[in-house]
Amino acid sequence: MAIGDLVNKDTDRDGILDWEEPLWGLDPTKTETTPGVPDSSVIKKLKVEQGFSSNTTEGGQDYTENLTETDKFSRELFSTIASLNQNGVMDQTTIDKISSSLNERIKNNIQRKVFTVSDIKIIKDDSVNAIKKYYDTLNGIQKKYVGKNTVADILQRFIIDENNVDTSVLIELDPIIKQTSTMINEILKVSIPNSLSMLHLNFLNSGQGLLENISDMQFFDTDPVIAMGAMSKYEENLNSFQTALVSLINTIDQKLKI
Repeated sequence: MAIGDLVNKDTDRDGILDWEEPLWGLDPTKTETTPGVPDSSVIKKLKVEQGFSSNTTEGGQDYTENLTETDKFSRELFSTIASLNQNGVMDQTTIDKISSSLNERIKNNIQRKVFTVSDIKIIKDDSVNAIKKYYDTLNGIQKKYVGKNTVADILQRFIIDENNVDTSVLIELDPIIKQTSTMINEILKVSIPNSLSMLHLNFLNSGQGLLENISDMQFFDTDPVIAMGAMSKYEENLNSFQTALVSLINTIDQKLKI
């Protein structure tokens, strides 16, 4: 049986996973550990007593949780280990698989904002003058936002050694975040010759990804999984941004030489 199957195993089919039932003092093989009282009702009552927020729905009470990615990560790790221990399949190979899987999850933060063609200003003019005007505008925007500190410099000071970090330096990311955000907003207003629209869109989205990446680093104190994921992907996102820019500039150069 796969790890995912064990984690999602629900022997009594009452909607409560096997690994969770013992945490509430319930029997995962019975829908009513106490005859006449559904296990789901027991858990709802216990959650109210322990301070979970609740919203009333047509079907009764729906309990909601405001979880950070670190909370979700921790709960998933706990549920996986609890399930594997219950089923007696926790060994070094399995531990290595879990570590690899969770490591991949840290690195796979999804970009929240993705621009589409409808978000940019495309013009039908593909003349040399229109392309040169576009290039000059883009170049002017880029030159305005050159900061003194780089993210790499800040991250280097953030990591004191293999066991210690200095979270106070992350505040220095603020000017970079502000400049990048303003730059993206200005790029959104640029009129783009039709033949450059897809390259421009790729450049814009790679910039947005980099912005979110840098912003997420500041969550280290409150949501370390998000922050660590952002830090681990920074170089990849920076390379994507630079590659998108180079592709755009090279295409512009070719068109202006015609």
